[in-house]
Amino acid sequence: MKVDIVPCWKQVRPELAQELMAFWRDNKAIGDAAAAAARAMQAVCVARDESGALCGVGTAVVKVLPRLRQPMYYYRQYFAKGLRGQHQELPFYLRAKQVLQDYNASLDRPESLGILLEVENSKIAAAYKHAYEPAFDATFIGYSPRGLQLRVSYFDGAELLAPAPAPVRGTAMAARATIPDPTRIQPASRRGNARS
Repeated sequence: MKVDIVPCWKQVRPELAQELMAFWRDNKAIGDAAAAAARAMQAVCVARDESGALCGVGTAVVKVLPRLRQPMYYYRQYFAKGLRGQHQELPFYLRAKQVLQDYNASLDRPESLGILLEVENSKIAAAYKHAYEPAFDATFIGYSPRGLQLRVSYFDGAELLAPAPAPVRGTAMAARATIPDPTRIQPASRRGNARS
């Protein structure tokens, strides 16, 4: 299947937003209208088939993982069933990455260092077993709370920004960290070293 990849980052018009919302609803991808409307405004690129019908979309939103403390585009890609298995995933992703990289290069201060991927598709996750995958320039960094592969792909020349504030631990945990547990305190040894 031949598709056209059309960039639309920061240029989503109301007609395209409505088309995306209908696309997600019809494909049972996003049923909640409010969530679909919000996601539509995050569109980076859309794929259109030979008749011009929408058949795929990539979206991105800036997120900061607590461990990285750097802004990354959390990228999602969804294809209609007719486009799946047509070997369009990688070309589409690479085009979307280029759009985001070019946008960031145009800013005085980049809003993201690159792309964060949470690999939800089990077939794709099984196909990419190396810590670094050169085909899509993505490095494995661990697993998400949902148990899915997390990968990052940095933009060319990306430089670290000032780290985002570290997450604040819950007040109960912070209190426990400062108040010693008397049941765990052991007497000092003869050398004067205390262990707790």
